[in-house]
Amino acid sequence: MNFGRALLGLGDGFLDRVLCVIGTIVFSQIPEFMQQYLQRLGGHLDEARRQLAQFTQVATQSGLTLDRLITQTSVNGDPAVARLSSVMTESVERVTTLESAQSALLHASVWSRPFVFLQHLDHSIARATWTVFKPAIPTTVEGLIYAGCGMLVLLGLYHVGLKYPVTVASRSR
Repeated sequence: MNFGRALLGLGDGFLDRVLCVIGTIVFSQIPEFMQQYLQRLGGHLDEARRQLAQFTQVATQSGLTLDRLITQTSVNGDPAVARLSSVMTESVERVTTLESAQSALLHASVWSRPFVFLQHLDHSIARATWTVFKPAIPTTVEGLIYAGCGMLVLLGLYHVGLKYPVTVASRSR
């Protein structure tokens, strides 16, 4: 009898259970992280909208549209004032990007949400979310789905990636 096969046989049931628990716990945190990320994303969006509203208000008080203010500012002879046009343009783009990400995440299905999340991921917001992330016990259907998927993924990796190759290798000897 092969040593690897014998070792797997001894702890197989226990290892299955441990992997089920680990997969369930780890994957069930994914919806919680996305929820906390969404809250932080919303805060960034609110702040970007506030900044954009200030630029729009300055434009309105000057009798201009925001686009016209950006154009006039960009051709100003004073380099410091001219650089403000790029700040305003970046503000408009930031609001558009954050609104798109928030809308996509809020309207994604349970199955597509992780892919939508990765597609619209803002790395600085994700890092900031991770630094203050608080794990939670999933009480939603989505949390339960992710927990079940985590259990199946880790069990699948164990059986296909470790147990099956060891069994095949021991039979061939």
